[in-house]
Amino acid sequence: MLQSDGKLTKGGHTLITIYKTIYKIIYGYAKWVLAAVILIVFAQVVSRNIFRSNIRWSQEISLLLIIWMAFLGIAIGADKKLHIAVEVFYVRFPRVVQRIIDGLIHAIVISVGLVFLFYGVRLMMFTKKSFLPVTKWSGALMYLTIPISGLCIIYFEILDMVGLRTFKEAATDDVQTNDIKSLGIPTNGGDK
Repeated sequence: MLQSDGKLTKGGHTLITIYKTIYKIIYGYAKWVLAAVILIVFAQVVSRNIFRSNIRWSQEISLLLIIWMAFLGIAIGADKKLHIAVEVFYVRFPRVVQRIIDGLIHAIVISVGLVFLFYGVRLMMFTKKSFLPVTKWSGALMYLTIPISGLCIIYFEILDMVGLRTFKEAATDDVQTNDIKSLGIPTNGGDK
């Protein structure tokens, strides 16, 4: 994935492009879902308090969107290494022990991704014949993001294992910086 001079090979570049695309989708989805949930809940409150009626589907759709956002957030959290870590002891270990611990951490994170993938698919299969009460959508839709999150966790961790972490960080910084620039907020000392 990396050449001897530290640059990406063509395959490494493709993996980072896929990563950046996945990250853009999740990042963009999170923004839109947050806005949609706020609008749905606001509309429900206005409808209930002013018009004295309910929007029947508001709670169900809001819950669905929040569940999806939560599981995709878990994938991003795993990617950004936001899980609990005790570095006080880690930095005192010899480099060989640190590498063993790193390998163990990779194995644990990939195992979590595999659990999400395997049991998420099982949960979807188990609930595919049940239906949500108001929208009448398949119950499997509620759990769709569990296996997707698992796949993302596995993919993100494999990229770390093959040494593409710094390239991933540059790709996510690029997505976030472009998003901030699109809002007209100055970055890097005031450039737009």
